[in-house]
Amino acid sequence: MIGLNILLAIGGASLAALGLLLLWFAKKKINNAKELLTESRKKWKNTKREIETEKREALLKVKDEIYKKRTEFELELKHERIDLERQRNKLNSKYETIEKKENELDSLRYELQQKERNISRAEDMLRVNETKLKNLYAELINKLERVSNMSQDDAKQTLLETLQAEVQLLNQKWIHKVEEEAHQIAKEKAISIVVTAMQRYTADQVTPHSSSVVHLPNDEMKGRIIGKEGRNIKALEMATGMEFVIGEMPEIITISGFNPIRREIAQRSLERLIADGRINPTKIEETVTQCEKEIEEIIQEYGKETVLEFNLQGLAPEIITLLGKLHFRTSFSQNVLNHSKEVGVFARCIAEELGLNGSIALRAGLLHDIGKAVTAEVEGPHAQIGADIAKRCGEDPIIVNAIAAHHQEVPFASVYAILVVIADTISASRPGARRETFAAYIKRLEKLEEIASHFDGVKKAYALQAGREIRVIVQEDLLDDAKSQCLARDLAKKIEEEMNFPGQIKVNVIREKRAIEYAR
Repeated sequence: MIGLNILLAIGGASLAALGLLLLWFAKKKINNAKELLTESRKKWKNTKREIETEKREALLKVKDEIYKKRTEFELELKHERIDLERQRNKLNSKYETIEKKENELDSLRYELQQKERNISRAEDMLRVNETKLKNLYAELINKLERVSNMSQDDAKQTLLETLQAEVQLLNQKWIHKVEEEAHQIAKEKAISIVVTAMQRYTADQVTPHSSSVVHLPNDEMKGRIIGKEGRNIKALEMATGMEFVIGEMPEIITISGFNPIRREIAQRSLERLIADGRINPTKIEETVTQCEKEIEEIIQEYGKETVLEFNLQGLAPEIITLLGKLHFRTSFSQNVLNHSKEVGVFARCIAEELGLNGSIALRAGLLHDIGKAVTAEVEGPHAQIGADIAKRCGEDPIIVNAIAAHHQEVPFASVYAILVVIADTISASRPGARRETFAAYIKRLEKLEEIASHFDGVKKAYALQAGREIRVIVQEDLLDDAKSQCLARDLAKKIEEEMNFPGQIKVNVIREKRAIEYAR
């Protein structure tokens, strides 16, 4: 029992101590809550004070903005009032000006009315006078008809015929005088221009030409070039496309072939083989290939030098190459590239003397024989071939026509085509330009006419354009149109067989039927 009481006493004390501890914690929480409440009240007051302060500041800002807007609005209104006043003053001044002009118009209208009245009176008087004049004129006409015994229409016709005869006579005299003066002036001007162009250009008397003869160091070299069973000479001919003629003349080999560039390659290859001493098919092929590359480079160099010499712009690479190829082409011993340069310079000089575009004339003259560079590969007249090339390469139509018409095979489309023909003639006919003698030239023309005259039905034959054309007039009763066509074809074939000539010869057969009667 005692132990139980002690335990109860201890438990009661523990409960009392626990209650006191809980009470102390409760009071502490209450005090903390009071302190938090006090701080919250202070913060709320501060927040309220700040809100009121911000509110006052916001109201002040709003009032300031309203004041500024009001001030700006009042200024704008003031400016608008000033503008309106200014516009009102302008309108008033315009109204005054309009009133003045209306008054002036009224006065002018009155003056015009007065003038119209005066003009009406003057017209009435003129009508009266015109009537009187008509009557007088009719009386005079009647008196003249009675005196001359001619009617008015007959007199008019006689007068018109007399005046017409006098005018025709004077007109013919004046036209004849103008034509004579124009011919004389044109002749003097043409001579002056051509002579000036020729004097402004200087060139060697004889231009260089390609050679097709190779000189040998000794006759033993001929055997080495021929080779065993002729294999070396066959290899040379196969590689170059040329014919190597080894005749009885000592120490000379002639290279024969139509293509001048291939002939130059063959000549260079043979000269190089002779200098090297090793002649066999393999070496021949290597040398020919090497010479072909060198010739291609030389062609490009000549073309580029020509372009730079004349400062040409926009030339196609194909045309530059063809210009270089012309260096290896000759016509009657005249180097075609040098001839083309001369034609370009002469054409430019004449064009500048006439006040034309010298650049166009130079370009047309320089390119006029460009077709000769490919005549070995392309059939046809070199003028048309050159025109096709120029057109394909984008040249101006004026230049294309000048190239095509420089042998008068197509109509002239501009004055530059005529200038190219003149310059071409000057370059070909100047002293020393071409090696062909006058006697040989005449003989060639006579031979051409002789061949044509041997055909049956030919009435007359004429060689024209320095032997570039043969014009044949046939007997219309013996040959019809079909036979004339056959004659042209047979004559062309005969000329090809019996004559050697550069370029081509145009065969022009003319069959014309004329009916002639006499009225007696």
